[in-house]
Amino acid sequence: MPQTTKKTNINDKSLEPVKKILPLIPLRNVVLFPSVETSLFFGRKESMKSLLYAYDNTNKLVLITSQRNPKTEKPEIKDLYSVGVIAKIEHILQTDGSLHAIVKGLSRVNIVSLTQQEPHLMAEFVDLPTITESTTDIQQSAETLLSQLKKAFALGRQFDLPAMMHLSTGISSTDLADQVCFSVDAKIPEKQQLLETLLVTQRLKAATEFLIKEMKVAELERSIEEKTQEKFNVGMKRNILEERKKQIEKELRKMGEDTGSELDNLEKKIKTSKMPKDIKKRMLREYSRLIEMGNMAPEASYIRTYLETVIELPWGKYSPDSVSLAKAKKILDQDHYGLIEVKERILEYLAVLNLKNKNKSKQSGTNILCFIGPPGVGKTSLGRSIAKAMDREFVRASLGGIRDEAEIRGHRRTYVGAMPGRIIKGLKDAKSMNPVYMLDEIDKIGADYRGDPTSALLETLDPEQNKDFVDHYLDFPVDLSRVFFILTGNDISRIPGPLRDRVEIINFSGYTQEEKKNIVKKYLIKKQLEANGLDAKNVTSLSDLTINFMISRYTREAGVRNLERVVANIFRKVAKKIVTKKVKKVDIDNLKTIKKYLGPEKFSSQIKGKKDEIGLSTGLAWTSVGGEILFIEVNIMPGKGQLILTGKLGSVMKESCQAAVSFIRSRSHEFSIDQNFHKIDIHIHFPEGATPKDGPSAGGAITTSLISALKNMAVPRDIGMTGEITIRGNILEIGGLKEKAIAAHQAGIKTGS
Repeated sequence: MPQTTKKTNINDKSLEPVKKILPLIPLRNVVLFPSVETSLFFGRKESMKSLLYAYDNTNKLVLITSQRNPKTEKPEIKDLYSVGVIAKIEHILQTDGSLHAIVKGLSRVNIVSLTQQEPHLMAEFVDLPTITESTTDIQQSAETLLSQLKKAFALGRQFDLPAMMHLSTGISSTDLADQVCFSVDAKIPEKQQLLETLLVTQRLKAATEFLIKEMKVAELERSIEEKTQEKFNVGMKRNILEERKKQIEKELRKMGEDTGSELDNLEKKIKTSKMPKDIKKRMLREYSRLIEMGNMAPEASYIRTYLETVIELPWGKYSPDSVSLAKAKKILDQDHYGLIEVKERILEYLAVLNLKNKNKSKQSGTNILCFIGPPGVGKTSLGRSIAKAMDREFVRASLGGIRDEAEIRGHRRTYVGAMPGRIIKGLKDAKSMNPVYMLDEIDKIGADYRGDPTSALLETLDPEQNKDFVDHYLDFPVDLSRVFFILTGNDISRIPGPLRDRVEIINFSGYTQEEKKNIVKKYLIKKQLEANGLDAKNVTSLSDLTINFMISRYTREAGVRNLERVVANIFRKVAKKIVTKKVKKVDIDNLKTIKKYLGPEKFSSQIKGKKDEIGLSTGLAWTSVGGEILFIEVNIMPGKGQLILTGKLGSVMKESCQAAVSFIRSRSHEFSIDQNFHKIDIHIHFPEGATPKDGPSAGGAITTSLISALKNMAVPRDIGMTGEITIRGNILEIGGLKEKAIAAHQAGIKTGS
């Protein structure tokens, strides 16, 4: 390799470089290097004039440099890089409106200034000197670059044809560095920096770094391409095999032979199903679509799921309707104590069903029952007993909290993840088309922007419409007329009127203490003994006194759920004692043991007032969980005729207070009340201020408390009152009498009014 000179400072004035002038051509997005031969297009008039002038007048020599901003149309000296090259014009070819020239870089120069701008650019320049460097350093750097070049060729790196020819014939280290610097993929400022680098070793190292960077990118792209191609090949192979399999199965089907595929089993199930003919015809059309599109089609899985859902419905499967009323009555009495009205209604329904079957009546539609009552009174468990008595399948769906109409009617098949609604799912789970279907917590259904589920239930629960119930997912009518629907809820006021109009309401009252005692003796003890791994021999029998003590001192509810927990708590303690102390029988029929197992008493048997008080009366209230008593307190104080109401009262109860005050003021002389209502304030308070209270039925008790406070007379504590009062002093009819009477009895109140 030839020796080069040591690096020289471009601005060193002691060397006194000779200034020369040549035509100048600025390039956009290209940096030309010495020893590089390439073709360039020239479109600007000034550039074309410079090219032609140089070709004719300057021995085909021209200055070439790059613009700092390629968008500049008429660059000045500040818009150009100062370091460029002298190039020789090899050939010129004139085309429409432009010139095509082959030029070859010769040497680096430093452009000093522009001497002419019209009609073309002329520039003053000086040659950039070269200085000798260490031959060993240059040789090592060149060998490293050549090694990387070979790797680049192996990876498929493409170079310009002239560059390839130069590299293959053997060139100097300087030319090698310039050729590679011209070919690497770098930005214009980066290539310009390589052009301005005078040390050959530095250019060789920089070119090597750029080449390594390119190779890493190329390796990554190649790896991605190989993986993509591999996946594509696997996909193509699968598609080809699937298509061939599809055609083979198609030909086998034409010949009437079984292909053994799952789709053939699907077809058999459709044909042997007892679904109606029009639905079967439709399913076979869907099956044909599935066969035509193949398993790999995006819609294939949706159609297949749809067909499987329809096939799994219990088409033609009905439980026998002929039921013995004596057997049904026996089952209902065995499973539930009391509930006379409910049991009577069930037996009436069964009797009607038997007569219709006997007379072969074709009239469809049956009454739909709705059980309304407090929690724990046996609404849900009674539904199971009804199914058992009718010898039908039982299915339950809890509707509490649902807000989407699609939960009832299903989703349309256009949606991803579509599925049928709860009604159709219930039939599928029951494996019968006439189960006893319980819709639990009907009063706790919500509604939002997705629709109102209670409106969707109107068709389901209408005996005149549900024979043609259409689920959005199935999109064909299903006969629900033989399904025995039972609804349950706690508060009838929260059930919409149109839905309430379609069902027969059966009210469940709270249990009396006598009823609870019998439920414990006949049902709960046996159930909890079995649940806790005990036998009747492991415990003593509970007397009525002990059971009544458990009911009155540890529970305060309309149903028996907490009472069942109390019994379970006792038997768990018994189980622990039997295991740890190795005893065979535990005596639980004494109050001391009950208190030990259950802890301190939670309720007092007498929760009425401890003494007769002035301005205090006892009211009776109905709630969704049973009856309750509430106290009304009245204070009279000097003031300006203000009425103060506290205790978190609703608007109706506030109006009752105002009505009571109006009535007393209008009849004050009849009650012998000697008070100036304009000079006193009346404060009416309902204790337990955190509990919301509303309703008109406390009007009588409020009036009694007011008269007591105004006349300074005590109200007997064992009198409970209920009923709405008018401003004429009339007490209106009351509701929830049984619940209120039970609450009064449990509180020790002896007189009601």
